[in-house]
Amino acid sequence: MDRPTTGGRRQEARPSEREREMEASSSRSRSGSLPSKRRSGGGGGGSGYGLTGQSLNDDTLRSIFSHVDDHFDLAHCSAVCKSWHTIISTAHVMRDLYYKRNPQARGSSSTISVKSYFEALAMNEHASTLASGSAEVHQWIGHDMRATLCRMKSGSVLTGMGDKVLRLWSAESCKYMNEYNVPNSKMLVDFDFDENKIVGLTSSQVCIWKRSGPRSIFQSRGDTFNHGLCMSYADPEVVIGCEDGRAFVYDMYSRSCSSIHRLHPSPVTCLAVTDDQLIVGGSTFGNVAIADQTSGERLGLLKSAFAPTVIRCLSFSANSHLIFAGSSSGYAHCWDLRTLRPLWETRVSPNVIYSAHHLPGDTSTLAVGGIDGVLRLVCQRTGETIRSFIMDTGYPAQSSSRPQAEQKNVRPVESGPRQQVEKKRVREIAPDARLDNIPMHLRPPITGLSVGMRKIVTTHGENYIRVWKFRS
Repeated sequence: MDRPTTGGRRQEARPSEREREMEASSSRSRSGSLPSKRRSGGGGGGSGYGLTGQSLNDDTLRSIFSHVDDHFDLAHCSAVCKSWHTIISTAHVMRDLYYKRNPQARGSSSTISVKSYFEALAMNEHASTLASGSAEVHQWIGHDMRATLCRMKSGSVLTGMGDKVLRLWSAESCKYMNEYNVPNSKMLVDFDFDENKIVGLTSSQVCIWKRSGPRSIFQSRGDTFNHGLCMSYADPEVVIGCEDGRAFVYDMYSRSCSSIHRLHPSPVTCLAVTDDQLIVGGSTFGNVAIADQTSGERLGLLKSAFAPTVIRCLSFSANSHLIFAGSSSGYAHCWDLRTLRPLWETRVSPNVIYSAHHLPGDTSTLAVGGIDGVLRLVCQRTGETIRSFIMDTGYPAQSSSRPQAEQKNVRPVESGPRQQVEKKRVREIAPDARLDNIPMHLRPPITGLSVGMRKIVTTHGENYIRVWKFRS
């Protein structure tokens, strides 16, 4: 059947091959040098146009990936989907890039562990960024009353202590994720978490929550220990330091105390547990005790040359077997766990250091913070201060986000805070700067800090939370 045309002539219903070629040529002319688009045959709702990565064959993808000249970009490509990961792995693209960067290793007989190589690469990137990169602060109101402690792991931040609520945030976007209420109106004294559980300590109970729900799934009996002051969590056990100098090892699965260790004649102020099941505990007398969790034997006592002082915080490096501590007199301490001898003791602050922490696997940088409100980065090998920072609150926020419930594509969370994240500038100060000349409102006390990949989260005994982000 014929149909009318604009010129009044009649043509066949089906266009000829020549007409189709002319139509395609006209389309290419309109689009310039861009390739012609075609409708995707996938299940994308019928509205998408253009070629997709899935439409490229394996040989083409191998060729594309072989031209990627950055390990982190290649890792991101590997994480896109299973097929890309398989192609990058089987084609040895990562290995070839390693040899391209390290030609002297090509003739070596040792095999390359991509995992260990990437871990070393990530640690170097983290350490160099903290040592010489720029920084900015993302700040928001996270609690109704105050937050005095924080923990950061695997891209998540947990904050609390003050309003009897623990809250979980995204370290990257600072968005609210979940919250956990402390039962029986108890006050938390310490907490920690992993990918599955939140573990909190009151003065007489251990509380455990599932990450996926706000309700406490377990509370220990209150007659096992009294006056708990601190804890260290390594699944499936929680080690609790008490006012009487003892450490209680609590098994979360049997819901019972498995062992008790006498660490000090004075209160245990902070704890760390090593991969070899050694308990490391600081005290008000300025000593750090080492005990074997399996045998119960006390293996040694680490002492400071600057007494009297109180050990306020501990951090253990499994890679270098070093123990770091911060004290009430402003000293940062470092002992070698293998020799039980001090490597250095440096006064990095004129006042109390409340928190010291480093990224697991990093053997270069230690972050410390305390009552003077200065965030300091210290060299793990020498104890020298690398850089010192304060937040420049005198400048207006560079950008701010709308309340979470008003953001596009963000589902409102019931009982969640209406947070507004402000981006602030950072001022770097000299390690020997006179703090008397810096107003106190620019450096509120750092009551807690935790280090993640190119990030440091801090709490200040107020209701706001800060994430310091470092860039290469």
